[in-house]
Amino acid sequence: MPISLTTTTTLRSPNRNFRSRKSRMSTPPVLSLALPSDTGRVLSIQSHTVQGYVGNKSAVFPLQLLGYDVDPINSVQFSNHTGYPTFKGQVLNGEQLWELIEGLEANDLLFYTHLLTGYIGSVSFLNTILEVINKLRSVNPNLTYVCDPVMGDEGKLYVPEELVHVYREKVVPLASMLTPNQFEAEKLTGLRINSEEDGREACAILHAAGPSKVVITSITIGGLLLLIGSHQKEKGQKPEQFKILIDKIPAYFTGTGDLMTALLLGWSNKYPDSLDKAAELAVSTLQALLRRTLDDYKRAGYDPTSSSLEIRLIQSQDEIRNPNVELKAERYS
Repeated sequence: MPISLTTTTTLRSPNRNFRSRKSRMSTPPVLSLALPSDTGRVLSIQSHTVQGYVGNKSAVFPLQLLGYDVDPINSVQFSNHTGYPTFKGQVLNGEQLWELIEGLEANDLLFYTHLLTGYIGSVSFLNTILEVINKLRSVNPNLTYVCDPVMGDEGKLYVPEELVHVYREKVVPLASMLTPNQFEAEKLTGLRINSEEDGREACAILHAAGPSKVVITSITIGGLLLLIGSHQKEKGQKPEQFKILIDKIPAYFTGTGDLMTALLLGWSNKYPDSLDKAAELAVSTLQALLRRTLDDYKRAGYDPTSSSLEIRLIQSQDEIRNPNVELKAERYS
Protein backbone atom coordinates (compact mmCIF):
# COMPACT_ATOMS: atom_id res chain seq x y z
CA MET A 1 0.00 0.00 0.00
CA PRO A 2 1.23 3.58 -0.56
CA ILE A 3 2.96 5.25 2.36
CA SER A 4 1.62 8.62 3.44
CA LEU A 5 3.86 11.59 4.20
CA THR A 6 2.95 11.22 7.89
CA THR A 7 3.92 7.57 7.86
CA THR A 8 7.19 8.39 6.13
CA THR A 9 8.02 10.96 8.78
CA THR A 10 7.30 8.40 11.48
CA LEU A 11 9.65 5.90 9.83
CA ARG A 12 12.47 8.41 9.62
CA SER A 13 12.28 9.91 13.08
CA PRO A 14 13.69 6.88 14.98
CA ASN A 15 16.78 7.04 12.76
CA ARG A 16 17.24 10.70 13.56
CA ASN A 17 16.79 9.98 17.26
CA PHE A 18 19.31 7.13 16.98
CA ARG A 19 21.84 9.37 15.31
CA SER A 20 21.27 12.00 17.95
CA ARG A 21 21.78 9.49 20.76
CA LYS A 22 24.83 8.09 18.96
CA SER A 23 26.43 11.52 18.69
CA ARG A 24 26.06 11.96 22.44
CA MET A 25 27.65 8.60 23.24
CA SER A 26 31.27 8.67 24.34
CA THR A 27 33.84 6.93 22.15
CA PRO A 28 34.95 3.66 23.76
CA PRO A 29 38.63 3.48 24.69
CA VAL A 30 41.18 1.88 22.40
CA LEU A 31 42.13 -1.07 24.57
CA SER A 32 45.66 -1.31 23.16
CA LEU A 33 46.13 2.17 24.66
CA ALA A 34 43.98 1.86 27.79
CA LEU A 35 45.30 -1.61 28.65
CA PRO A 36 48.67 -1.78 26.88
CA SER A 37 50.38 -5.12 26.41
CA ASP A 38 53.65 -5.93 28.11
CA THR A 39 55.31 -5.89 24.70
CA GLY A 40 54.12 -2.78 22.90
CA ARG A 41 52.15 -1.10 20.13
CA VAL A 42 53.82 -1.06 16.72
CA LEU A 43 53.16 1.15 13.69
CA SER A 44 54.49 -0.75 10.68
CA ILE A 45 54.89 1.12 7.37
CA GLN A 46 55.74 -1.33 4.61
CA SER A 47 54.52 -2.81 1.36
CA HIS A 48 51.52 -5.16 1.09
CA THR A 49 50.54 -7.89 -1.31
CA VAL A 50 47.12 -9.51 -1.63
CA GLN A 51 48.71 -12.90 -2.27
CA GLY A 52 51.91 -14.05 -0.60
CA TYR A 53 54.02 -12.84 2.30
CA VAL A 54 56.25 -9.81 1.87
CA GLY A 55 56.37 -6.46 3.66
CA ASN A 56 53.56 -6.05 6.17
CA LYS A 57 52.14 -9.46 5.24
CA SER A 58 55.43 -10.96 6.41
CA ALA A 59 55.90 -8.76 9.50
CA VAL A 60 52.52 -8.15 11.14
CA PHE A 61 51.43 -11.73 11.87
CA PRO A 62 54.69 -12.79 13.59
CA LEU A 63 54.68 -9.66 15.77
CA GLN A 64 51.08 -10.35 16.76
CA LEU A 65 51.99 -13.94 17.66
CA LEU A 66 54.74 -12.53 19.89
CA GLY A 67 52.17 -10.39 21.72
CA TYR A 68 52.36 -7.01 19.98
CA ASP A 69 49.50 -4.82 18.87
CA VAL A 70 50.40 -3.88 15.29
CA ASP A 71 48.84 -1.15 13.14
CA PRO A 72 49.94 -1.51 9.49
CA ILE A 73 50.14 1.24 6.89
CA ASN A 74 50.68 -0.20 3.42
CA SER A 75 53.12 1.87 1.38
CA VAL A 76 52.00 -0.07 -1.69
CA GLN A 77 49.16 -2.50 -2.29
CA PHE A 78 49.93 -4.97 -5.05
CA SER A 79 48.18 -8.11 -6.24
CA ASN A 80 51.39 -10.10 -5.69
CA HIS A 81 55.11 -9.47 -5.34
CA THR A 82 57.03 -8.07 -8.28
CA GLY A 83 58.86 -11.33 -9.01
CA TYR A 84 55.77 -12.61 -10.82
CA PRO A 85 55.41 -12.01 -14.60
CA THR A 86 52.97 -9.19 -13.86
CA PHE A 87 51.41 -7.33 -10.93
CA LYS A 88 48.72 -4.70 -10.43
CA GLY A 89 47.99 -2.28 -7.63
CA GLN A 90 48.41 1.12 -6.04
CA VAL A 91 51.25 3.12 -4.51
CA LEU A 92 50.71 5.38 -1.49
CA ASN A 93 52.36 8.79 -1.78
CA GLY A 94 53.75 10.98 1.00
CA GLU A 95 50.67 13.21 1.15
CA GLN A 96 48.38 10.22 1.56
CA LEU A 97 50.62 8.80 4.29
CA TRP A 98 50.46 12.09 6.17
CA GLU A 99 46.65 12.14 5.88
CA LEU A 100 46.54 8.81 7.70
CA ILE A 101 48.83 10.16 10.43
CA GLU A 102 46.60 13.25 10.78
CA GLY A 103 43.56 11.02 11.12
CA LEU A 104 45.21 9.06 13.91
CA GLU A 105 46.32 12.27 15.62
CA ALA A 106 42.85 13.80 15.46
CA ASN A 107 41.54 10.87 17.52
CA ASP A 108 44.46 10.72 19.98
CA LEU A 109 45.67 7.44 18.51
CA LEU A 110 49.31 8.31 17.86
CA PHE A 111 50.92 6.73 20.92
CA TYR A 112 53.21 3.95 19.70
CA THR A 113 56.09 2.22 21.43
CA HIS A 114 57.68 1.14 18.13
CA LEU A 115 57.86 2.28 14.52
CA LEU A 116 58.92 -0.29 11.92
CA THR A 117 59.73 0.66 8.31
CA GLY A 118 60.70 -1.51 5.36
CA TYR A 119 60.69 -1.00 1.61
CA ILE A 120 60.22 2.63 0.55
CA GLY A 121 60.47 3.44 -3.13
CA SER A 122 60.69 7.23 -3.37
CA VAL A 123 62.52 10.14 -1.77
CA SER A 124 59.26 12.04 -1.16
CA PHE A 125 57.77 9.12 0.79
CA LEU A 126 60.99 8.67 2.77
CA ASN A 127 60.99 12.37 3.66
CA THR A 128 57.43 12.00 4.94
CA ILE A 129 58.63 9.07 7.06
CA LEU A 130 61.05 11.50 8.71
CA GLU A 131 58.10 13.75 9.59
CA VAL A 132 56.22 10.73 10.96
CA ILE A 133 59.16 9.83 13.22
CA ASN A 134 59.28 13.36 14.63
CA LYS A 135 55.51 13.39 15.14
CA LEU A 136 55.51 10.03 16.93
CA ARG A 137 58.39 11.08 19.17
CA SER A 138 56.57 14.28 20.09
CA VAL A 139 53.87 11.98 21.53
CA ASN A 140 56.23 9.34 22.93
CA PRO A 141 59.86 10.49 23.28
CA ASN A 142 60.85 6.89 24.07
CA LEU A 143 59.67 5.56 20.71
CA THR A 144 61.89 2.78 19.35
CA TYR A 145 62.44 3.11 15.61
CA VAL A 146 63.45 -0.11 13.86
CA CYS A 147 64.59 0.58 10.30
CA ASP A 148 65.18 -2.02 7.61
CA PRO A 149 66.90 0.16 4.96
CA VAL A 150 65.70 -1.86 1.98
CA MET A 151 67.80 -0.62 -0.94
CA GLY A 152 69.17 -3.66 -2.73
CA ASP A 153 71.16 -6.87 -2.52
CA GLU A 154 74.06 -8.69 -4.17
CA GLY A 155 75.47 -5.51 -5.68
CA LYS A 156 72.21 -4.26 -7.19
CA LEU A 157 70.07 -1.31 -6.09
CA TYR A 158 66.28 -1.76 -6.00
CA VAL A 159 65.63 1.93 -5.38
CA PRO A 160 66.72 5.28 -6.87
CA GLU A 161 70.30 6.20 -5.98
CA GLU A 162 69.17 9.40 -4.22
CA LEU A 163 67.46 7.33 -1.52
CA VAL A 164 70.88 6.13 -0.32
CA HIS A 165 71.84 9.69 0.61
CA VAL A 166 68.58 10.30 2.48
CA TYR A 167 68.98 7.05 4.42
CA ARG A 168 72.61 7.79 5.27
CA GLU A 169 72.23 11.44 6.23
CA LYS A 170 68.71 11.66 7.67
CA VAL A 171 67.18 8.28 8.49
CA VAL A 172 70.07 6.38 10.10
CA PRO A 173 70.64 9.11 12.76
CA LEU A 174 67.02 8.68 13.92
CA ALA A 175 67.02 4.87 14.06
CA SER A 176 67.18 2.88 17.29
CA MET A 177 67.92 -0.37 15.47
CA LEU A 178 69.17 -0.82 11.91
CA THR A 179 68.97 -4.13 10.01
CA PRO A 180 70.81 -3.83 6.66
CA ASN A 181 72.10 -6.70 4.60
CA GLN A 182 75.75 -6.73 3.49
CA PHE A 183 75.18 -4.63 0.35
CA GLU A 184 73.07 -2.06 2.22
CA ALA A 185 75.62 -1.78 5.03
CA GLU A 186 78.28 -1.10 2.40
CA LYS A 187 76.15 1.61 0.76
CA LEU A 188 75.46 3.28 4.11
CA THR A 189 79.05 3.25 5.33
CA GLY A 190 81.09 3.44 2.12
CA LEU A 191 83.06 0.44 3.39
CA ARG A 192 83.54 -2.76 1.41
CA ILE A 193 82.82 -5.76 3.65
CA ASN A 194 85.23 -8.54 2.76
CA SER A 195 85.87 -9.94 6.23
CA GLU A 196 84.34 -10.24 9.69
CA GLU A 197 86.51 -7.34 10.82
CA ASP A 198 85.01 -5.22 8.03
CA GLY A 199 81.53 -6.17 9.20
CA ARG A 200 82.34 -5.19 12.77
CA GLU A 201 83.82 -1.89 11.59
CA ALA A 202 80.70 -1.17 9.51
CA CYS A 203 78.60 -1.66 12.65
CA ALA A 204 80.83 0.78 14.55
CA ILE A 205 80.45 3.38 11.79
CA LEU A 206 76.67 3.03 11.92
CA HIS A 207 76.69 3.33 15.74
CA ALA A 208 78.54 6.62 15.39
CA ALA A 209 75.82 7.84 13.04
CA GLY A 210 72.97 7.04 15.42
CA PRO A 211 71.51 3.58 16.17
CA SER A 212 72.53 1.75 19.33
CA LYS A 213 71.67 -1.64 17.79
CA VAL A 214 72.90 -2.79 14.39
CA VAL A 215 72.35 -6.21 12.86
CA ILE A 216 73.86 -6.96 9.45
CA THR A 217 71.45 -9.76 8.71
CA SER A 218 73.40 -11.59 6.02
CA ILE A 219 77.07 -11.46 5.08
CA THR A 220 78.80 -13.88 2.73
CA ILE A 221 82.51 -14.30 3.43
CA GLY A 222 84.61 -17.10 1.98
CA GLY A 223 81.53 -19.10 1.08
CA LEU A 224 80.11 -18.85 4.60
CA LEU A 225 76.84 -17.08 5.46
CA LEU A 226 76.73 -15.23 8.75
CA LEU A 227 74.99 -12.51 10.71
CA ILE A 228 76.96 -9.88 12.60
CA GLY A 229 75.28 -7.96 15.42
CA SER A 230 76.44 -5.06 17.53
CA HIS A 231 74.95 -3.33 20.58
CA GLN A 232 76.39 -0.07 21.85
CA LYS A 233 74.70 0.32 25.22
CA GLU A 234 76.13 3.80 25.89
CA LYS A 235 77.41 6.38 23.43
CA GLY A 236 81.19 6.27 23.25
CA GLN A 237 81.26 2.82 24.84
CA LYS A 238 82.78 -0.17 23.06
CA PRO A 239 79.89 -2.15 21.52
CA GLU A 240 79.15 -5.77 22.36
CA GLN A 241 79.52 -7.62 19.07
CA PHE A 242 78.74 -11.17 17.99
CA LYS A 243 78.25 -13.40 14.98
CA ILE A 244 75.94 -16.27 14.09
CA LEU A 245 76.97 -18.76 11.44
CA ILE A 246 73.88 -19.55 9.34
CA ASP A 247 73.20 -22.77 7.46
CA LYS A 248 72.77 -22.06 3.76
CA ILE A 249 69.51 -23.29 2.26
CA PRO A 250 69.72 -23.91 -1.52
CA ALA A 251 66.77 -21.76 -2.60
CA TYR A 252 65.65 -18.14 -2.90
CA PHE A 253 62.71 -16.95 -0.77
CA THR A 254 60.65 -13.74 -0.77
CA GLY A 255 59.81 -11.80 2.38
CA THR A 256 62.65 -13.17 4.51
CA GLY A 257 64.25 -9.78 5.21
CA ASP A 258 60.91 -8.29 6.28
CA LEU A 259 60.28 -11.27 8.55
CA MET A 260 63.78 -11.16 10.02
CA THR A 261 63.51 -7.50 10.98
CA ALA A 262 60.08 -8.07 12.57
CA LEU A 263 61.48 -10.98 14.60
CA LEU A 264 64.48 -8.89 15.69
CA LEU A 265 62.11 -6.14 16.85
CA GLY A 266 59.94 -8.64 18.69
CA TRP A 267 62.69 -10.51 20.50
CA SER A 268 65.05 -7.58 21.17
CA ASN A 269 62.23 -5.79 22.99
CA LYS A 270 61.75 -8.86 25.17
CA TYR A 271 65.52 -9.09 25.78
CA PRO A 272 66.60 -5.43 25.59
CA ASP A 273 70.08 -6.03 27.00
CA SER A 274 70.81 -9.23 25.08
CA LEU A 275 70.80 -8.54 21.36
CA ASP A 276 72.70 -11.77 20.79
CA LYS A 277 69.90 -13.81 22.39
CA ALA A 278 67.28 -11.93 20.37
CA ALA A 279 69.24 -12.67 17.19
CA GLU A 280 69.54 -16.36 18.08
CA LEU A 281 65.76 -16.59 18.46
CA ALA A 282 65.11 -14.66 15.24
CA VAL A 283 67.59 -16.64 13.12
CA SER A 284 66.42 -19.99 14.50
CA THR A 285 62.79 -19.08 13.75
CA LEU A 286 63.63 -18.06 10.21
CA GLN A 287 65.67 -21.18 9.50
CA ALA A 288 62.90 -23.48 10.75
CA LEU A 289 60.36 -21.64 8.59
CA LEU A 290 62.56 -21.85 5.49
CA ARG A 291 63.14 -25.57 5.96
CA ARG A 292 59.37 -26.09 6.24
CA THR A 293 58.83 -24.01 3.10
CA LEU A 294 61.44 -25.99 1.17
CA ASP A 295 60.00 -29.34 2.30
CA ASP A 296 56.46 -28.31 1.35
CA TYR A 297 57.48 -27.28 -2.17
CA LYS A 298 59.22 -30.62 -2.61
CA ARG A 299 56.09 -32.43 -1.36
CA ALA A 300 54.10 -30.54 -3.97
CA GLY A 301 56.46 -31.87 -6.65
CA TYR A 302 58.06 -28.51 -7.41
CA ASP A 303 61.77 -27.92 -7.93
CA PRO A 304 62.54 -25.29 -5.24
CA THR A 305 65.67 -24.10 -7.02
CA SER A 306 63.83 -22.98 -10.16
CA SER A 307 62.36 -19.67 -8.86
CA SER A 308 61.69 -17.57 -5.75
CA LEU A 309 59.49 -19.25 -3.14
CA GLU A 310 56.61 -17.89 -1.05
CA ILE A 311 57.31 -18.55 2.63
CA ARG A 312 55.02 -20.79 4.71
CA LEU A 313 54.30 -18.23 7.40
CA ILE A 314 50.95 -19.39 8.78
CA GLN A 315 52.06 -23.02 8.90
CA SER A 316 55.11 -22.01 10.97
CA GLN A 317 53.34 -20.20 13.79
CA ASP A 318 54.47 -22.69 16.44
CA GLU A 319 58.10 -22.05 15.48
CA ILE A 320 57.47 -18.29 15.65
CA ARG A 321 55.97 -18.47 19.15
CA ASN A 322 58.43 -20.98 20.58
CA PRO A 323 61.58 -21.25 18.48
CA ASN A 324 64.05 -24.03 19.13
CA VAL A 325 67.41 -22.26 19.26
CA GLU A 326 69.76 -24.33 17.15
CA LEU A 327 72.10 -21.58 15.97
CA LYS A 328 74.07 -19.94 18.77
CA ALA A 329 75.76 -16.56 18.84
CA GLU A 330 79.50 -16.31 19.33
CA ARG A 331 80.65 -13.11 21.01
CA TYR A 332 83.73 -11.31 19.80
CA SER A 333 86.26 -10.52 22.53
